[in-house]
Amino acid sequence: MVLTERQKEELNYAIADYLKAQGYDGALEVFKKDACLTNDVDKKFSGLLEKKWTSVIRLQKKVMELETKLSEATREASQGGPSRRTRTPAEWIPRPPERYELTGHRAPVTRVRFHPVYSILVSSSEDATVKVWDYETGDFERTLKGHTDAVQDIAFDHTGKFLASCSADMTIKLWDFQSYDCVKTLHGHDHNISSVSFMPTGDFLVSSSRDKTVKMWEIATGYCVKTFQGHREWVRRARVSPDGSLIASCSNDQTIMIWVVETKECKAELRDHDHVIECIQWAPEVSTPHIAEAADVEMKKGAQLGPFLASGSRDKTIKIWDVHAGVCLFTLTGHDNWVREILFHPGGKYLVSGADDKTVRVWDMKNKRCMKSLEAHQHFVTSVDFHKTSPYVVTGSVDTTLKVWECR
Repeated sequence: MVLTERQKEELNYAIADYLKAQGYDGALEVFKKDACLTNDVDKKFSGLLEKKWTSVIRLQKKVMELETKLSEATREASQGGPSRRTRTPAEWIPRPPERYELTGHRAPVTRVRFHPVYSILVSSSEDATVKVWDYETGDFERTLKGHTDAVQDIAFDHTGKFLASCSADMTIKLWDFQSYDCVKTLHGHDHNISSVSFMPTGDFLVSSSRDKTVKMWEIATGYCVKTFQGHREWVRRARVSPDGSLIASCSNDQTIMIWVVETKECKAELRDHDHVIECIQWAPEVSTPHIAEAADVEMKKGAQLGPFLASGSRDKTIKIWDVHAGVCLFTLTGHDNWVREILFHPGGKYLVSGADDKTVRVWDMKNKRCMKSLEAHQHFVTSVDFHKTSPYVVTGSVDTTLKVWECR
């Protein structure tokens, strides 16, 4: 590499400044003599050598990251690329770049959900609104207004006729998805409501709150019919098991509680995380054989396995639990910050997670490893949803955007 005369002179002065700053006076005098530096070192060279040095190291790191991504892309290209024709829907995973970036929220996006029937998705935000989008065209459809504080969670019933939303304004709202009207507002929690979900039958709702309780609501009347008490801190999320017999709740108290819906009894208390547990998800039946294989559990004919549950925490880990035995089967590590969202791939083989390290990761459960990492957003990833039948994933972030990703 050949430097111009001016560059050489600037480099020499920068070296002289460094020697002077470090107190290497003898070396400085010799260097000035050999480099023919007659003038005193100008202030503009102050700290220049250190700045250049650190920026070179930063650039080297960036180059290494880009080389890794390039080799991954080259490998995919040389193998013909995982097209939809070479993969079954059970193996579809999101691939960059995103198909659409949807903007419109004025504050962090808290939850994203696909409609179970129509080609629309819904997002909730700290700007107190719920927005409806067409995920096939990327068009904004409408805004649902009614909450007076951050909307923390949203959920569709299995038919897609109703949407439930919960908020820091201490209410749950039920929206008719034909007319987009708010048909009921439920009151009963004494603090921020952090999650809401429907029972599989669609007749009841389950919510969790910073008031340390989990509540069950009858949709027809709007009344709270059951309250589950036991957590010692903010209950971050409550989710109903696929058969509707159990509720799992996770909390700032670093525990997961399993409740029997019929009796309100706490069946189990799961402890293994070292920090706040942000999210939980029941494993669908299609995931059972893959979890069993990963945990080295023998699948005997006729024997009942599970139910299994996944949890994500601020301790940066994801844990898979055998709820019946009350034990952690295995732990997935790889995220560099709080895990905010987890969900099981519709095909059952994979787990998908979103975290404050700004990535979405796809985990191969059988091998207990991260098989794909997407640099998804400019800020924390707060929510992820996987369409049950179409090859789409949607992510939401603190950067106020949603992104729709195609799978192949």
